[in-house]
Amino acid sequence: MGEHDVKKTVDPVATRRFTRQVIQDVRALEYMLENNMLETGVSRIGAEQELFLVDASGQPANLVMELLENNTDERLVTELTRFNLEFNLDPCDLGGNCLRKMETQIDEVLGDVRLLAEKVGAKVVMTGILPTIHLSDLAIENMTPMPRYYALNDAIMGLRSGPAQYAIRGTDELFFQHDNIMVEGCNTSFQTHFQVDPESFAHAYNVAQLVAAPVLAAAANSPTLFGKRLWKETRIALFQQAVDTRSSNLYLREMSPRVHFGTCWVNESVTELYKEDIARFRVIMTSDYDDPFVELREGKIPKLRALGVHNGTVYRWNRAIYGVSGGKPHIRIENRILPSGPSVVDEVANAALWFGLVLGLTRKYDDIRPLMEFDEAQSNFVAASRLGMGSQLKWIDGGRYPAPELILDKLIPMAREGLSGAGIDAADVDRYLGVIKERVETRMNGAQWQLESLAAMKKEGSTRAERLDALVAATIARQETGAPGHEWGLASLAESTTLKRLRETRVEHYMSTDLFTVHQDEAVEFVAVLMDWRDIRHVVVEDYNHRLVGLVPHRRILRYLSERDGTFAGNDDVTVKDIMIKDPVSVEPTTSTVEAIKIMRDRKVGALPVTRDGQLVGIITESDFSRIAGKLLDERLESEGQ
Repeated sequence: MGEHDVKKTVDPVATRRFTRQVIQDVRALEYMLENNMLETGVSRIGAEQELFLVDASGQPANLVMELLENNTDERLVTELTRFNLEFNLDPCDLGGNCLRKMETQIDEVLGDVRLLAEKVGAKVVMTGILPTIHLSDLAIENMTPMPRYYALNDAIMGLRSGPAQYAIRGTDELFFQHDNIMVEGCNTSFQTHFQVDPESFAHAYNVAQLVAAPVLAAAANSPTLFGKRLWKETRIALFQQAVDTRSSNLYLREMSPRVHFGTCWVNESVTELYKEDIARFRVIMTSDYDDPFVELREGKIPKLRALGVHNGTVYRWNRAIYGVSGGKPHIRIENRILPSGPSVVDEVANAALWFGLVLGLTRKYDDIRPLMEFDEAQSNFVAASRLGMGSQLKWIDGGRYPAPELILDKLIPMAREGLSGAGIDAADVDRYLGVIKERVETRMNGAQWQLESLAAMKKEGSTRAERLDALVAATIARQETGAPGHEWGLASLAESTTLKRLRETRVEHYMSTDLFTVHQDEAVEFVAVLMDWRDIRHVVVEDYNHRLVGLVPHRRILRYLSERDGTFAGNDDVTVKDIMIKDPVSVEPTTSTVEAIKIMRDRKVGALPVTRDGQLVGIITESDFSRIAGKLLDERLESEGQ
């Protein structure tokens, strides 16, 4: 959850002092490793569960502070946004029923969180990216009011030359920019922790890197953002770009983003990771700290706080963590690749696959480095993020396999050996790896369920907002049953609550974003054929910077045609500028639906272009509202007839 008592680096003297302290912490860790001071012979597992809070219509609910006012469980903590929440599981010794304990603990805490959310008018959903989130939800006003988050935002944005640029290409394409790091709050994950012996860390970490791709391929649960179908695990691309401070002008340099997979295998020690990150990434936040060598001389265990603060600003997908538990220092691997959801049993199954593979492969192989190039493991990770179970993955035997074949034929048996060898109860091994097996056999992970649900609902002539709202409502309902995601029925439009809560919706929920526009210097005939070919009644006029300059309603074309032999007689070169409505009334995406309807009535217009920061992003028309009204009437008549 990160250190909260931190400060942005503004004083060069304090920054240099803190940098020296980070280096000193690494030296102290090296000393502790050389003198066998870290805990060995004990394997523990743990996890962190991240969640979204949503309102009754499935939209982000900025209620985390209100929820925590009623909370007495110290495991519940804040996240970056007011609509995110995290809880930390108690660590458990590896073996026996540890996986079942993990599932039980998640269920218990999740049940308590649901009750707390209900008290403040919210619901809880586990998903990698919330389908109903909008860019307007990512305003700085929705940041959780904690110093660490503001300091991190100032530090990251301060290293950039302007707003962050986002570009993600999948089935659809998404391009946008944003002026803060709140985009990170679109993501929630299920982070697993695995404590390992210091002397075996390098091998275990390398194996964790190796298996990241196939585990992610099976677990993908983040296929959309802002309604766009992107990567099967869009979290990976989005998080990397959210905190990327590199300049696009330095394309010739090999520069790593602060969110990264790594650059090479680890050779001997955990300190290699810390040293590389210190070398590559400047200190951007500071905190109070203690001299670790003074503490060691006094017989105390140092917390290495400065190293922890810096490590918390560099986001490896598999991250090394130094911690102190029960007065004993230890090293663990934090797996950050897994998305939240789709169900609790799915999450624990994903964890079981990962734990089992790390255990099984570290026992079977003394060293995986000679078996595969690091770049191939990294390439696998990108492929799995993009394509999920549709990816082709290189493996250490030299072969290249479809992800499902690799998982079913090679990895599940290996994970079974690893879990059984660690003394995990046989029934639990069967339960959780059975979930993975059935999911992969049916090719129905969370990402696929979302995409198939959206495709099925689209055939019913619904709006994108209705589909996304129904998807969230269906996710919440099915999560509460406890069934694994591959057994879920597809989401249906009947589960949408958007129409029932019209007064709480915004223009961005209904506007059309697939626009056919013209420039003011183009021929009027082009507008006419656009209307005819695309069956639209309003064509928006924009300049080359996508700024709104006019609107051509259908009746203006009819008037032009009727006056062509009069007003426009003898003029064969009539342009859009000659007939368009100049500077038409427009609205922002965040304008309430009710207010937009009122504007259209008061101004007697049939369409409202939608702009954000002056640029055209959509249009909403009277036909959109007529369709909404029709559905509301149908629902009312159906209700009265029951």
